[in-house]
Amino acid sequence: MKRIGGIVFNRMFMVALAILLQFSWLFYMLYDFSIRYTFVDIIMRVLAFILVLTVLNNWTNPYYKLAWTSIILMVPVLGIALYAVFGRSELTKKTQARMDVVHREVSACLHTDKDAIAALQKEDAGVAQQSKYIQDWAQFPLYQNSETNYFPSGEAMFVNMLGAMERAEDFIFLEYFIIDGGEMLDAMLDVLQRKVKEGVLVRLIYDDVGSIKTLPKNFEARLKAIGVEFAAFNPFRPILSIILNNRDHRKILVVDGQIGFTGGINIADEYINKKVRFGYWKDAGIEVKGEAVWSLTTMFLEMWNYIRQTTENYYRFLPKIYHKKKNPEDGFVQPYSDTPLDHENVGENIYLNIINHAKKYVYIYTPYLIIDNELMVALQNAAKCGVDVRIVTPEIPDKKLIFLLTQSYYEQLIQSGVQIYQYTPGFIHAKCFVCDDKVATVGTVNLDYRSLYLHFECGVFMYRSQAVLQVKQDALDTIRKCKKITLAFCQNRNVFITMAQSILRLFSPLL
Repeated sequence: MKRIGGIVFNRMFMVALAILLQFSWLFYMLYDFSIRYTFVDIIMRVLAFILVLTVLNNWTNPYYKLAWTSIILMVPVLGIALYAVFGRSELTKKTQARMDVVHREVSACLHTDKDAIAALQKEDAGVAQQSKYIQDWAQFPLYQNSETNYFPSGEAMFVNMLGAMERAEDFIFLEYFIIDGGEMLDAMLDVLQRKVKEGVLVRLIYDDVGSIKTLPKNFEARLKAIGVEFAAFNPFRPILSIILNNRDHRKILVVDGQIGFTGGINIADEYINKKVRFGYWKDAGIEVKGEAVWSLTTMFLEMWNYIRQTTENYYRFLPKIYHKKKNPEDGFVQPYSDTPLDHENVGENIYLNIINHAKKYVYIYTPYLIIDNELMVALQNAAKCGVDVRIVTPEIPDKKLIFLLTQSYYEQLIQSGVQIYQYTPGFIHAKCFVCDDKVATVGTVNLDYRSLYLHFECGVFMYRSQAVLQVKQDALDTIRKCKKITLAFCQNRNVFITMAQSILRLFSPLL
């Protein structure tokens, strides 16, 4: 009874129930009027037709259009109600206008390094084209005076994260999708409390939906007590909202503008394997030092000032180290962010560029493999052209329906020569691409529709940086622990599983 009471009276249940009741009322009213009055039914069907035309004319993924079109045409009243609440892939005009103001302020602080561009062009024209895409369409510059270090697990990176925070002198910025109570959070808060007492500015952003089931009780009160400034992205309130789709899925830690971390690791004990949920939790992260950290800093500041509706002198967060000594040189580094504010799918296009430019191999980590036609064709064509394409997914899933959907893409890929491996020790949460011993990206972008189209995401694109070969070696080591999926496995599945996968594929953009 105590457990049931905990579920019934927790915030997520209460808010979700309130939203469900509001949606049910909206649906009932529309349905009731359409049943009672013929002219209302006709109007609803006309609206459904107009809505389908609107969806088809949107600048969005064809699979996304197909899923919504199917729902709207099959059940017009329900489809209209669902689309009104959950159908938008972008923010409201008012919300977007507010973020555009902040984005322009931050973008003005990101300056193009023409020497770095010229040097990369001289070394590799193909990679320079990929970098130009990030510069022109994501508006994040290329850096030459930066260093990277790759971590093959959350626990390995956490040691460096704590060490960096311990050495902080000016500021610590944290932005995470999930925050959960436990050893990891307690260790971080202990450091942050000491740093605040030393005069270090500490700011924390967390996603309200991502953390809604995990955030410790009185968490905000504890942050206030130790002097940590905080902000929640897109609070989950008990009212219908058309921006419920958009979440802040980024994971960023910046210390003094000199050291930055990102990757798949959230602040929760399973990410450092202090808590076992789905076997061994295999994750990955990247540490950046030098000039490229400025891009991670501005990503955080843009989100902070959007949420808080504030502005400030961004240049005061430029690291003082730039004026004291030369930064490290370790290939080329280009952190980037992807947002649902525009019609540019930066995360997906960076992945596509890597696949399409591959000559020898592409190794991929992803917890979810729910891809659109563009990614499917790119992966197939690369394999057909002789590129060694390997994808690692989990053996033990965190979401069983999503895992079933992930497996539905295996057969088509394997038939084209793509090799699929499932990570047998547990769940792989890493999001990494490595290609031809020269290019890699590590970040937060999953191969699913939510990451690629609806969420705020980030990553680090690297060329000839030491982390590139570190990612490759980790991929080879990890694949040795995996089970290779065969065509027979895909073709001999239970008929009911195959049917369920077909239905899930139809609605995959909405999951």
